[in-house]
Amino acid sequence: MTTVASPVLAAECGGDFGQWLSGVKAEAIAAGEDQATVERFFDGAKPDARVIKADRSQGVFRKSFLEFSQNLISGDRLEKGIANASRYGDVFARAEQEYGVSRGILLAFWAFETDFGAVQGDFNTRNALVTLAHDCRRPDLFRPQVLAAVKMHGLGEFDLDTQGAWAGEIGMVQMLPGDILALGVDGDGDGLVTLKTSVPDAILSGAKLLASHGWRAGEPWLQEVILPDSFDWELTGLDTQLSAEQWAAMGVQVRGGVVAGGLPASILLPQGRKGPAFLAYPNFSVLFNWNKSFVYVTTAAYFATRLMGAEPYQAGNPDPALPVEAMKALQEKLAARGHDVGKIDGILGASTRIAVQKEQTRLGLPADAWPTMDLLERL
Repeated sequence: MTTVASPVLAAECGGDFGQWLSGVKAEAIAAGEDQATVERFFDGAKPDARVIKADRSQGVFRKSFLEFSQNLISGDRLEKGIANASRYGDVFARAEQEYGVSRGILLAFWAFETDFGAVQGDFNTRNALVTLAHDCRRPDLFRPQVLAAVKMHGLGEFDLDTQGAWAGEIGMVQMLPGDILALGVDGDGDGLVTLKTSVPDAILSGAKLLASHGWRAGEPWLQEVILPDSFDWELTGLDTQLSAEQWAAMGVQVRGGVVAGGLPASILLPQGRKGPAFLAYPNFSVLFNWNKSFVYVTTAAYFATRLMGAEPYQAGNPDPALPVEAMKALQEKLAARGHDVGKIDGILGASTRIAVQKEQTRLGLPADAWPTMDLLERL
């Protein structure tokens, strides 16, 4: 899921749903939408309690990288990815030529978002969008998406029974209406952008979206590496960048390849110094515009390398992940020490990793940003 930058509209939310809906209708008409189209779009629109429940309970992202990646990446999914790369080779060639985006990345997101189009979600998209726009957690994101869906409906590209993900994403690569309007590609030449049923439309739209966020053509995104025993763990993490050549000079070795010369890169340890290690290039950070979850993005980036021929990672033997309640307790302790860890949610995101690494350094522990029970007890 992602959204292109757009002006922040009035973030009115909450209160009586009917009154709120009247305000959105008026805004859509003021934006130039036909009144009959607006009335038709909102006729029967209603909140969906399942959407709010899903929005409040995204527990899947509390899994560790090894657990998450091993759940999502199977032999069957890898085989399907390779088969689809061949079946739609001309489409992926267009994506690479016109937008510079690797087929591996596009295949990975296609696989993870909808299992190559097979599972696109069973939430009514219109109701999901109005629910999240009316809710006061993120109205500045979802109110514009409602208006974008109205416009799509007027263009004949959004049916009122459209189904998708709980957060309003549509189609095989799960894009929000605003992104589809701004970046959707009619890949099959039928005059419409239909991401639910057209593979060319979905793949090329996804490629254009990533290109809009700064994807760099012809460059890698992730390489598995082997680190020397004497490595300085304080240098790991996305907030530290050195040239690939500098990393190589420190003894960093790419498994089955060489570093990408001339590019800045970071050493990524999703489960600390005892687990897999990666070299993350600028294109890796672009992927957070698709999904904000660290574990999701890292898994998708890794799967993309597998689809392009890389070997399975060396899992190692990392220290156990903290249970949810212990992770929350750790986040509370870190916040009490002045670190910005964001929401106390038990999820090991980027800000929590940075705080963990700083505390490890202060305490004289190996600063690999992987929280352990030992660290929690010391804090």
